[in-house]
Amino acid sequence: MEYQNITLSIPKETLLKVKHIAIDRQTSVSRLLAKTLEEIVQKEETYGKAKARQLESMEKGLNLGLKGTISWKREELHDRK
Repeated sequence: MEYQNITLSIPKETLLKVKHIAIDRQTSVSRLLAKTLEEIVQKEETYGKAKARQLESMEKGLNLGLKGTISWKREELHDRK
């Protein structure tokens, strides 16, 4: 995998907290940010695939076993006798 450096501007207070988090996790700030961004990309890709599958499923519809016919009438369902 090819890497590219970027410049990032964040508040000094935030950077100090991030440095402490990186130390606690025994990694660098750069690796911590790279890993977090990779996780975001992975989640977006997974969501996109799931959404596409769901939309395809909704487009096809579900087989309710009625073979395209309905054996009741609306009035029968709402009969209040």
